[in-house]
Amino acid sequence: MSARRKAAREADQVWQQLVALVMDSRGDWRRQVIEVTGLPFSRVRALRRLVDAPLTLADLAYAMSTDAPAATVAVNDLERRGLVERYPHPENRRAKLVALTPAGKQMVARVHAISEHAPGALAALPAAELAQLRRVLDAMRSA
Repeated sequence: MSARRKAAREADQVWQQLVALVMDSRGDWRRQVIEVTGLPFSRVRALRRLVDAPLTLADLAYAMSTDAPAATVAVNDLERRGLVERYPHPENRRAKLVALTPAGKQMVARVHAISEHAPGALAALPAAELAQLRRVLDAMRSA
């Protein structure tokens, strides 16, 4: 096996470990978000994708990693709750944009106010290892 292929395989294994750590440790935070908002988490995901700018339904579905029918169901629910609104796309008459309402922005702010704590395994790392991990993550973000 070439060095390049071995490095790629190692990167894949490290990535899988990182994803598992994150996915396995977010349950408490997700439950708290659901409790505070009264929304299914899929609705919270939709709201969070709309923070930066309005999106078409197709773009929202893509950002949520779901299909258009599921995104439509989520948007219909959020619209009934007064958290999003639809309006005509200024450049594409066939499309509508979905945007947060002021109430939707307040809901996202409530979600962002919920503290997400590091899993015990991460919190238990010595300060030097945490600093090293931060440097690695910063380098990854910059790449």
